[in-house]
Amino acid sequence: MTPADFRRIALSLEGVEEYDHAGLPAFRVGGRKFASLASQAQGYGNLMLTLEQQAAFVEELPNIFLPIPGGWGRMGHTHIRLAAADQDVLTGAIHTAWKLRVEQNARVSRKRPRSARSGYHGKREKR
Repeated sequence: MTPADFRRIALSLEGVEEYDHAGLPAFRVGGRKFASLASQAQGYGNLMLTLEQQAAFVEELPNIFLPIPGGWGRMGHTHIRLAAADQDVLTGAIHTAWKLRVEQNARVSRKRPRSARSGYHGKREKR
């Protein structure tokens, strides 16, 4: 697979938009990032997963998935080797990251007080 395939699959998911993150392509849903092509020059796509999801992907397909080095990887950020992945693996992995972000967005929205969702932050205008 290629960065173009990664982009096509990510953009095919509901509500996804591409944006420029530090000069590189990234993908978000509900205003929050779930994937990027920040490491495309090294042959990787990047996915934001839970540690459990990351461990499962790495265990099942260690030649395709690896934690991003350092602290990001310890938070679930995961490389996918694009050239080693096939259509089904890439689609499934991107969908997993997208679904996680959609679920996280829904949880945050339910927890946030009504006034915060409407944009009101309790501050009064000075006269």
